[in-house]
Amino acid sequence: MLSSQRFDKIAENFATSEVHRSSPTMEALHETLGPQTGSAICDVACGAGHLALSFAAEGPARLVGVDPAPNMLASFRKLAAERGAEVETAEAYAEELPFPDASFDLVVSRLAPHHFRDMPNAVAEMARLLRPGGRLAVIDLEGHDDPEIDGLNHELEMLHDPTHRRSYTLTEWTRFLLDAGLNVPVARGSQSESRTGVPVRRWCEIASSGAEAEEAIRRRLAEAPALHREALGIRQDGDEFLIPVRTCMVIGVKPLTGSR
Repeated sequence: MLSSQRFDKIAENFATSEVHRSSPTMEALHETLGPQTGSAICDVACGAGHLALSFAAEGPARLVGVDPAPNMLASFRKLAAERGAEVETAEAYAEELPFPDASFDLVVSRLAPHHFRDMPNAVAEMARLLRPGGRLAVIDLEGHDDPEIDGLNHELEMLHDPTHRRSYTLTEWTRFLLDAGLNVPVARGSQSESRTGVPVRRWCEIASSGAEAEEAIRRRLAEAPALHREALGIRQDGDEFLIPVRTCMVIGVKPLTGSR
């Protein structure tokens, strides 16, 4: 359980984090979706709201951020005010979204679903909010198909952030969206949120992991087989390890009424 002091620090870190502010995958998402002028957009588990606010200049009709943490929502409102963007916020978990069916044209969630308590239910809730033809876009930490490599990945993520639950594979993500009744035209694995890789020290600073966790991560990476690190996109540069923040991106489309 996070202390309120540590959580306040994490909220502050997310607001200024270069990993959360922008990434190659965010850019690819915008290119894939196209302009969202006039769209109603909901960012689920929005954190500081960087993904939601990346649509602000496109003239959406509505921009909503949902998060269970009041500190994160406060950061979102602060960033929105600094950018002159009108936003709405709601304090809620992804599994219990407080909006009527078919409220949004686009629902997004980035670097958060690995915390969700019940993924099938959360995806079903996000899909419920979509209007016919609406899209659900998720960018999140990606698991690995090889159990041994996935075990290393999970161990590193738990050291980095003890509130981490699980990183799902691209195959699992595709199945979640299909089971929620969505078509899945886009499913891209082995993406990266950092072009250069994030040094372990900085990676731990963003999550307020602490010195003990940082040292344990370094030890685990040093003893891990080079092929396993390579499979996770982790590079070694001298004494430092560079973390790509490996992700996948999936986009689901809600069928039009009456279609199958």
